Amino acid sequence: MSTSWRHRAATRPKALDLALLVLLFAVTVSGVLATRALASGPLALWPGMVLSALACAALYWRRSHPLPVLAVTALSVMAVGATGYLLTPLLMGPLLVAQYATSLRTRRRTGWNSALIVTGCVVVSGLVFPSFLHSLVFAVVNPTAWILLCAALGSYQRVRRDYAVARAEHADRQREEEARHRVVQERMRIARELHDVVAHHLTLADAQAGAVKHLLRTQPDKAHEIIDRLPEATAAALRELKATVGLLRQDTDPADDLAPAPGLDRLPDLVDSCAAAGLQVTVTVEGERWPLTPVLDLTAYRILQEALTNVTKHGAGRTAEVRLAFTPRRLTLTVANDTAPGRTPAPPGPGGGFGLISMRERASSAGGTCHAGHRSGGGFQVVCALPLDPSPDRRDESPAP
Repeated sequence: MSTSWRHRAATRPKALDLALLVLLFAVTVSGVLATRALASGPLALWPGMVLSALACAALYWRRSHPLPVLAVTALSVMAVGATGYLLTPLLMGPLLVAQYATSLRTRRRTGWNSALIVTGCVVVSGLVFPSFLHSLVFAVVNPTAWILLCAALGSYQRVRRDYAVARAEHADRQREEEARHRVVQERMRIARELHDVVAHHLTLADAQAGAVKHLLRTQPDKAHEIIDRLPEATAAALRELKATVGLLRQDTDPADDLAPAPGLDRLPDLVDSCAAAGLQVTVTVEGERWPLTPVLDLTAYRILQEALTNVTKHGAGRTAEVRLAFTPRRLTLTVANDTAPGRTPAPPGPGGGFGLISMRERASSAGGTCHAGHRSGGGFQVVCALPLDPSPDRRDESPAP
């Protein structure tokens, strides 16, 4: 998929979803027509068309209500089979998609239990209302294999997403451990510097005081000369001591476990820090702002932070635009920077940097997408779409940040 199509898919998710449902309906209708053509007797066309349309329309809510959608599609497929149609994979398309979504968005036990129940219902309906082929293979083996295969694929994809979440958390813990190690090393360096400053200057001052005491009676001129230089040494000691202690006064400790995780409420502080680095950031919020879960709030903030950091380090221009588009179903984050007049942005390295990989992994762990690339009018753009309507089962499974 090209960058332009990816951008359209990220910015117009509802239109893309409707287009996919229309395509699925066309595939299902082709299965209805093929089964009707192969039938030995006449079959009414309108039941297959109406039930297929109902099943495809119900898939629009498969993300927010996977179990009810699975029930509707299963009943529709069973009704189609009861009218005499052969339950081929094409005709069972809406049910297979619903089973995949259920296994993907619910707990493992819920997904497999729903798959077994749906398989049993479809098999029983195939035995009670046999198709025109009167074959146990088509009535039992075929629906069972396809439904369980889709359930396995959905479960596998859910495990991959859970692994991406664990991988991102492991990377965060590693970065925190490295930060703590750097803080300890810096404190040891400051302690050594402090010891050297105090020991050196105090020893020097003590030696000068002893020399003055010794020379005051025999060589008063030289003693006064040493006394005149003593304030310079003590002033230098005070300056170095103040500079070293000033490092200890800085808040370099990482956030403890009781501190709240950062979220979009800290976006103004992030913008101010970018302004201090010379990058002017413009923030635009579109739509009604919906409450975010802690994991999603942290994910959105980290993605914006990484994107603005990349702009600060690699961007040719000194301006950036941040757009937060809220819809009832998803949050779209867009970070774009223009090319400065007379300058050409440096081409990205092969395969992209670790910052882009981190953003993609964070978006994927939240069930979203992230795309980055050059804009047609110049500059660079990052677009991330994060879902806002995770099911309750999946929300319970999401680990705390």
